[in-house]
Amino acid sequence: MSKVKQTLYNILKGKFLVDEDAKKNWGFIIFLTFLALLMITSSHQIDRKVQSIALLNKEKRKLYSEFVSTRSDLMKLKMESSISKRLADNGLYISQIPPQKIKVIINK
Repeated sequence: MSKVKQTLYNILKGKFLVDEDAKKNWGFIIFLTFLALLMITSSHQIDRKVQSIALLNKEKRKLYSEFVSTRSDLMKLKMESSISKRLADNGLYISQIPPQKIKVIINK
């Protein structure tokens, strides 16, 4: 066999794990495993944060829509015509005579 085939065959059999230099190889394998676990954990955390951000954005849009709706309802209620209609039900009407200023003079 050629040297490349022999090396590949030894890797597939796992001879690098039981040779004399196995301590060095095992340390490197453990390090790579730790990095892989760290990468998987961080990707799961990022996915959770992205989903949380999406939910918060959806809730924000819903609350903004409710705010706009409430604001428009309030503006309609503050209009003079709607106020006069509600007061007419109670028997109060807008005066046809304009108001007059009352001047109070205090003599000492």
